[in-house]
Amino acid sequence: MQHLEPKAAHELLKANPDAIFIDCRSEMEYFFVGHPLGAIHVAWSDGPNWEINPQFVSHVKKAAAVDRPIVLICRSGNRSIDAGRALEEAGFTQIYNVLHGFEGELGENHHRNEKTGWRHDGLPWEQC
Repeated sequence: MQHLEPKAAHELLKANPDAIFIDCRSEMEYFFVGHPLGAIHVAWSDGPNWEINPQFVSHVKKAAAVDRPIVLICRSGNRSIDAGRALEEAGFTQIYNVLHGFEGELGENHHRNEKTGWRHDGLPWEQC
């Protein structure tokens, strides 16, 4: 798995139309917090008990062959690492993790989007 800063991940996606961009946050995060433009939603874990989605790998396999580039993003870049490892174990060969995720690390006042992340870097996103 390779780790990319948000801007580098955005450039990879623009340069490689075969890449699949997966937002692996919860359904509520994806719809209510917003998500990167072009990202498809496949939750790694979701409420109410935050259990790992046993269908995660099979859902990704429906979207992409194992040799296509897969770019994963979550809130802060941690869940996407676990999701990427699961995909690598399933035979996917080109996994990219977006460092700092969509919202980035917590700032001094315990708020996100202040220091790092997809939104902080001004990359394209939308909210449903």
